Amino acid sequence: MDLSGSKVLLTGATGGIGSALAARLTAQGARLTVSGRREEALKVVADAWGARTEVADLAVRSDVLRLAESCADADVLVANAALPASGDLGDYTEEQLDRALDVNLRAPVLLSRLLSEHMVARGRGHIVLVGSLSGKAATKSTSLYNATKFGLRGFALALRQELRGTGVGVSLVQPGFVRDAGMFAATGAAPPKGMRTVTPGQVADGVVRAVHRDRCEVNVAPLELRLLSAVAGQFPGFAERIQARAGVDGSVRQMVEAQRAHR
Repeated sequence: MDLSGSKVLLTGATGGIGSALAARLTAQGARLTVSGRREEALKVVADAWGARTEVADLAVRSDVLRLAESCADADVLVANAALPASGDLGDYTEEQLDRALDVNLRAPVLLSRLLSEHMVARGRGHIVLVGSLSGKAATKSTSLYNATKFGLRGFALALRQELRGTGVGVSLVQPGFVRDAGMFAATGAAPPKGMRTVTPGQVADGVVRAVHRDRCEVNVAPLELRLLSAVAGQFPGFAERIQARAGVDGSVRQMVEAQRAHR
């Protein structure tokens, strides 16, 4: 699918990766609508890239419905919004649990449901769900985040099969550790020993490639992390032992403390 001239809805546009996505989608000729819950930050992104704005908190179900209605003509959905949701499960309140599940999983599922109906009717469209390699490999103190990203991966792969032959594609883009901007970079934590990072621009390239080539799954990470996540998906017990030996706990603790205020 060609992005040039296509109407694109981008959620989570005010984060660092969201800004990189907005820049790359605009450069591809997309007619962009950006969504986020912070109006002032959203306006900065919109002004930079000539985009239309839709203020919406994806944890508020009425906001999700309103966003879908106002963007019913979207040719492409890039569901990028997410909360960090790191930390032990017992540290979460019921309200925090609901918010993480709503933003990270329920909102992209509902937006996909509502917007794909119009795309199918037109015989043209694409849905890109921005997940994480945490949807393939579990780590200590990320049970809630893993739950949302494992769920998003299963949803994306099955929805793609449901929509086959309709003219509507579905892609899952899964970054590893992203430097310079985004959830991980904001924590200031170092990646586990031996793990390289990718840039927000590489994530944006992955999204564009997914749409252009109708890719099923695009893993944006160095080779070693892609291999390790694939092994972890098949042999979780083995991966657990490897993570313990590699000292992953230290990086995770830094991330949890830095992200605690964003639940």
